[in-house]
Amino acid sequence: MSPWPSLTPMARIEVVVDGAHVPTVKEVLAAAGARGWTLLPGVSGLGHHGERTGRLLFNDHDTLSLLISVVPSEQVEPIVAALRGLLDDHHGVVFVSETHVSREDHFR
Repeated sequence: MSPWPSLTPMARIEVVVDGAHVPTVKEVLAAAGARGWTLLPGVSGLGHHGERTGRLLFNDHDTLSLLISVVPSEQVEPIVAALRGLLDDHHGVVFVSETHVSREDHFR
């Protein structure tokens, strides 16, 4: 039983990609039925491909972006499968975690 009975379990998908690939990620999310996402351009980090700095002046395509979406659990596998094709050829990472929402109708 959920520790928060008034909240609905969902899945949170976080995708970190080069800014140039944001339109593709948005297309994947929309095609899988995601009702929305949050975009954080110009994120910084350290990973397999070394350190990446944040926002470059007048250029969001050469920096990393983070897209966050919350979807019903049954939508996770199609989204991850579609993103694997992109990430086979480009850098990036996908994180999936359980989350809970107060307004289920915003996500279904």
